[in-house]
Amino acid sequence: MTDLLKEFKFDLQIKNYSNRTIETYIYNSNQLVKYLDEHHGITEIEDVSTVHVKKFIQYQQNLGNKATYINSLIKSIRAFYAYLVEEEYVTKNAMSRIKLLKEDKTVIKTFTDDEVSRMIKAYDFKRYLNARNKVIIAMFVDTAIRSSELINLETDWINDTNIRIFGKGAKWRYVPISLMLRKYMIRYERIKEGYFKDKQLAYNNYFLSRSGRPLTTAQIEHVVREAGIKAGVRKDIRCSPHTLRHYAIQSNLRNGLDLYSCSRIAGHENIQVTKRYLQGIETENILEMAQSTSPLMNLK
Repeated sequence: MTDLLKEFKFDLQIKNYSNRTIETYIYNSNQLVKYLDEHHGITEIEDVSTVHVKKFIQYQQNLGNKATYINSLIKSIRAFYAYLVEEEYVTKNAMSRIKLLKEDKTVIKTFTDDEVSRMIKAYDFKRYLNARNKVIIAMFVDTAIRSSELINLETDWINDTNIRIFGKGAKWRYVPISLMLRKYMIRYERIKEGYFKDKQLAYNNYFLSRSGRPLTTAQIEHVVREAGIKAGVRKDIRCSPHTLRHYAIQSNLRNGLDLYSCSRIAGHENIQVTKRYLQGIETENILEMAQSTSPLMNLK
């Protein structure tokens, strides 16, 4: 099974999956491989049955792991088995009758408008790094872009009224940018040009480190976390790029953008994913939205 995992990884690379997805699939699938070897003495794929997979899931539950984590394992192992069936290493798919666990519906608490405003103001335009960080926060808020998409964003993909994003699943999409964000970007671009004028840049990424290299996930998370600290964000709110994305999607919905358009901008696979963001909209926001859409008030 260890050799098959190596093949699976190679196949994912050929299919141009992101490094993060590949690492997740391989790590999660390897969890099953290690369990089968240590607890059942199984190392050959032909000896694995659906019962063994169910025992693995039960083992994860006994460890106290949440349904969301276990479902992530199941999805990865499903992908592994899909490859095994496709390559005819197995005739029966041990994952075919394995269902996802029921997850608790957790409502993600996100920032208030005031907190986001203070986070953007946490950085200024006096130095390159400050200007870059300010635009990073503003872009998360304005576009609901993912962290990986922001890291990979290239200068050539920037237009006056929109940006082109290479998103999840190797899919392109266009996202509108507001006049305010464009104003910030123009100022940042001028500062960036001056900062790197005597340096030969090897990368065309829109956001660069002080040495001219693409940013890492850890660096982006640090920028957002520091903005949260400077802005005095409530301690029970997780200051992360994903929380900013969550805020941006909810804000679009609160401000009247329809679900379909919001889903397209966010790069979701379907509207059902976008609907989850509605769960976090507070009751008072819903009442306020409903007032503006009142059938009686809109009669002509």
